[in-house]
Amino acid sequence: MHVDETVLARVREQFGEPVLLDWDGEVSDPELAMITYSPGRRHDVTLFVFNGERLALIRKPHFPEGIWRTPGGGIKAGEDFVAGVLREAHEELGVEVELGRYLVRAQAVFRFAGEAVPWQTHVLSASTTGERLAPLDTHEIAEARWGTTAELLGPIRERLLATGRALWRYRVALHDAAAATLAED
Repeated sequence: MHVDETVLARVREQFGEPVLLDWDGEVSDPELAMITYSPGRRHDVTLFVFNGERLALIRKPHFPEGIWRTPGGGIKAGEDFVAGVLREAHEELGVEVELGRYLVRAQAVFRFAGEAVPWQTHVLSASTTGERLAPLDTHEIAEARWGTTAELLGPIRERLLATGRALWRYRVALHDAAAATLAED
């Protein structure tokens, strides 16, 4: 795995110590397929991008109605971690961001039919002065918009949990841990 302890030590040095989150859950066959579609990748990065009190939210084309989440993606093999995070933000939101703090390091295990797939998510805060969100990667991102942390932790959280999908429960755990960490500031 190319996002290893050497890489993460530099991230912690630059952006601080994250809160650790352990998550373990059963996923469905289609969810497992989403997790393993890129055989060498076992991580993602999630961004809490703020413009003042506004929080950037994205919707992918396959998301059910009313489902939104914070942006993020993967760091490519050989890509600098920070450069990859900035690239993902630009592709998904169409704005430049400045990274703030390493909020959460989640270590997850997704289980299906006797298979256990380890996964890590790295959640960072960021800020932007960009006003208009306009995704550049329109194949992966259907739309982006400004919302609020309260919306993410309220109605969006309820919609995610109502789907019954494990990956949305995982996403809620990430959102909750990041929001709690931000609230401590």
